[in-house]
Amino acid sequence: MCSGGKKTHCGNIISVSRRTDIPAYYSDWFFNCLAEGYVETVNPFNRRQIRYTPLSPDDVQGFVFWSKNPAPMLERLNLLSDYHYYFLFTLNPYGNDIEINLPPKQTIIDTFKTLSDAIGADRVIWRYDPVLLSNTIGMDFHIDNFGETARQLSGYTGKVIFSYIDYYKKTEATLEALRIKTLETEQRIAIAENFSRIAQSRGLAIESCAEDIDLSGYNIAPARCIDSVLLERLSGRPSEYGKDKRQRAFCGCAASVDIGSYRSCRTGCVYCYAK
Repeated sequence: MCSGGKKTHCGNIISVSRRTDIPAYYSDWFFNCLAEGYVETVNPFNRRQIRYTPLSPDDVQGFVFWSKNPAPMLERLNLLSDYHYYFLFTLNPYGNDIEINLPPKQTIIDTFKTLSDAIGADRVIWRYDPVLLSNTIGMDFHIDNFGETARQLSGYTGKVIFSYIDYYKKTEATLEALRIKTLETEQRIAIAENFSRIAQSRGLAIESCAEDIDLSGYNIAPARCIDSVLLERLSGRPSEYGKDKRQRAFCGCAASVDIGSYRSCRTGCVYCYAK
């Protein structure tokens, strides 16, 4: 149990998950782990190393769910009633040539709204991630689609987090085939300025994820996707978590336990580093 007064560690923050879309494809597995009271996580760099993480309410500061389609969890949110949690809900404008196995966009938006109605707008954070450009996807495409999505989500979330595409060795060939381009600094700034203007007009705070450029002049703060401060507020349990040293240099995430397995997501996004 957490002690009162002085800040202390109150159990693990569980990231569910950067490695795969557990809410969309493995919610049965997750709820089974919850019922059993622990989760096994295999070290992706050493398959012999298995971490056993307890999942009792006293051992979990909070869950952070990452998903592009958490619809399979909606009917079982009651099973999380003893826990504190929020969702990072990625909602991008791309078609099935880039995000291959997702439902139609309006269906996903409806899921977003249903989830927000169930748990509150402060616990559903919109991610627009990643921003990419190609011969057929320009800045106007993003500005128009960001604006329309922000309009539809107004009142259903209080924050949007965006980031620009990162290039990984395993995705280079696919991105080149689709003629995905490297964003120039001027393009990144222009997109950020327009996103900020739109977000503010819809009453949304806006943050950038792990970016190396200062966007504070456009009222864009660096994001903490794994946000110990938000979980502290939701739980009322004082805590102190350091920065996650395993993440990228400009990542602001608090330390957490990431569960799930790489190379298991079925969405098939062409830019994904976890394939």
